[in-house]
Amino acid sequence: MTPERFDRLTKVLNKRQPDITVVLENVFDPHNISAVMRTCDAIGMQDIFVLNNKIPPHRKWGAKSSSSAAKWLTIHQYTDADECFAELRKRYKKIYATHLSTDAVGLHELNLTEPVALIFGNEHSGVSEEIVAMADGNFIIPQVGIIKSLNISVACAVTLYEAYRQKLNAGHYDAPRLEGNQLNTLRDEWGFMEE
Repeated sequence: MTPERFDRLTKVLNKRQPDITVVLENVFDPHNISAVMRTCDAIGMQDIFVLNNKIPPHRKWGAKSSSSAAKWLTIHQYTDADECFAELRKRYKKIYATHLSTDAVGLHELNLTEPVALIFGNEHSGVSEEIVAMADGNFIIPQVGIIKSLNISVACAVTLYEAYRQKLNAGHYDAPRLEGNQLNTLRDEWGFMEE
């Protein structure tokens, strides 16, 4: 690895945010998943969870919309909701679902500087009632239009850039946050990948 590539990868890894993740529940279109992955990489997220307990697991992601973002992320795939949530509970303080309900709070009311997992549901029915019941709360993205819904990749991007804003203001991007030897391990793995 050249010194220039080592420095570039180190700079990216120094901005990674291990205390935020996205959970995609039964999202059908691999291009939607890939678009989400691209945004996850853009804001410095490292881990993403893909839960497919109602549809078959995906074999690949839509390469065009991801610009190969998937190879720079750590993707955790689950087919069992309980197993997925057990892992989420180990890593994150709060788990919020995007779900329109009477107890839902606006996106800007969430504290996205604490360890948090954000669940987005599939393109047709959103987050399932099963998963809503397992989450700590629900949030909505404020809207004033007639349709009152956004494409999943757009909804995720809006949400993650609010997280980025909060975390930037809180100084989360000022110093490396990956724990243990994770930064070195990822840099070594990335050193063999083409950009």
